[in-house]
Amino acid sequence: MAMYTVLRRVSSTVWPLAARRVMGASSSRTLHSALSVGLLHRETTLIVPSLRFVNAFATKTSADDNLIQVLQSEIKCVHDDDHAQQVEIPDDFPFEIEDNPGERTIQLKRQYQGEIIKVQVDIPNVAPEENEDDDDGGDGGEKNDNESSIPLVVTIFKGNGVCLEFGVTAFPDEISIDSLSIKQPEDSEDQLIYEGPEFTDLDENLQKAFHKYLEIRGIKPSTTNFLQEYMINKDSKEYLMWLENLKYFIEK
Repeated sequence: MAMYTVLRRVSSTVWPLAARRVMGASSSRTLHSALSVGLLHRETTLIVPSLRFVNAFATKTSADDNLIQVLQSEIKCVHDDDHAQQVEIPDDFPFEIEDNPGERTIQLKRQYQGEIIKVQVDIPNVAPEENEDDDDGGDGGEKNDNESSIPLVVTIFKGNGVCLEFGVTAFPDEISIDSLSIKQPEDSEDQLIYEGPEFTDLDENLQKAFHKYLEIRGIKPSTTNFLQEYMINKDSKEYLMWLENLKYFIEK
């Protein structure tokens, strides 16, 4: 009985030790395999984003290069355009011109019998190309719809600070007064000032008198025809500058 107990104790001690050795070897191999898989997984996750970054960078570079080429082509076309040439100011032009690069408007100024006349001239509205199929043989009453025009704001000042402000649209060889208002020095933008009736609702003789009033102050077809040519040229120059600024930004 004592011998059986001794053998049982030895057996219980030796078997777990042997089992641990066998299991230990297996566990080591399993651990090494797990570490290898983990390292491989880590390397894979590091490599894939790098490839995506390279592809995205290549796509961005290609798109930028294409945009620069298109911009350069458009810049060349504008350079070759006749509108980009210098426009000579006529000797009898009655206004001083203030033209600041980068601005879409120009300012005109002159004095006339104690008055100060200022004119803001905007970029022209270019008429669409005519289509022969659209010619319905009308009487020309709507000819302005098919002509280029330039918008003007004409302001006439006197010594007391009160001024007349005209909204004008200038067509080739024709001037249209769109609005007329009196501006007081103390007028606030928050006030609802009565600005009179629509200009076209005025008596016809009164409309003609206001046209003559502007004409002797320099707002006449010979002036506005030159301004239309000048502003078309300015529009081309501003567009060219805008394209070059875009190209410079993309290249940097």
